[in-house]
Amino acid sequence: MSQQPGSADEIAAVRAIWSQLGLPGMIDVHTHFMPKRVMDKVWDYFDSAGPLLGRYWPISYRTDEQERVRTLQQFGVRAFTSLVYPHKPDMAAWLNQWSIQFAGDTPSCLPTATFYPEPGAAEYVGDAVDAGARVFKAHLQVGRYHPNDPLLQPVWERIERDRIPVVIHCGSGPVPGEHTGPAPVRRLLDRYPRLPLIIAHMGMPEYGEFFDICAEFPEVRLDTTMAFTPFTEEIMPFPPALGPRLIEMGERILFGSDFPNIPYGYLAAIRALTDLPGVDDAWLRAVLHTNAAQLFSLE
Repeated sequence: MSQQPGSADEIAAVRAIWSQLGLPGMIDVHTHFMPKRVMDKVWDYFDSAGPLLGRYWPISYRTDEQERVRTLQQFGVRAFTSLVYPHKPDMAAWLNQWSIQFAGDTPSCLPTATFYPEPGAAEYVGDAVDAGARVFKAHLQVGRYHPNDPLLQPVWERIERDRIPVVIHCGSGPVPGEHTGPAPVRRLLDRYPRLPLIIAHMGMPEYGEFFDICAEFPEVRLDTTMAFTPFTEEIMPFPPALGPRLIEMGERILFGSDFPNIPYGYLAAIRALTDLPGVDDAWLRAVLHTNAAQLFSLE
């Protein structure tokens, strides 16, 4: 049986997992849809094994936008994000406009937005919230900015007030950034303790430190993006000693995939979770669907 990325067999295998758990489908909080010229540049970067990667990284779902949407829907993904992120000033506002429109045309997509420390950030973030944004993306590694930049103060205040989740890439994987790691995030949460942050990639490789932050701040969650897969375990393995905490924190963990920019099949991302030692059906139901459904009021 062929289970190549996007094949009918892979689709059937993915659907069998959530069906057997008694779920209506899955929710993926970490997927990327971007303007074509931006996505093309992202793919070019992956193709070149850029300095943040340092290894061969094929794009498993390199298809046109509508085909990628159909693939997620065929997998049974009930809701997903269009995580966009700027790497320089004067990008975030128009990325938000594109992403909000994309969600309007794609009912399964949660309206997504982003920001950058720049004059006017508070205004365009407010515009995005008013337009219906339900999740934000912050990428400290690619953006090379400090989350406590004074220009972001009104942004965090608005997000905390409106309790809009933020998927934040703040761990030091795949390589450290200027402002990655747990310390800047802890400082941010000391100032805004009710920020609903979703720590991308389980905070790899600082898994334990981000578990501590998650345990301390009740609105912080973790997403599973790329964690536990053979691809990641080769370079940033999840410490077995954290296994019991992983199980205990099941209500604070959300499924994420990084689709379409993953170097393996979607099925592999899910099987990396189902094969974890000690997980049971209740844990899997929470991670694959229920936690995100509650967070985004999708039930």
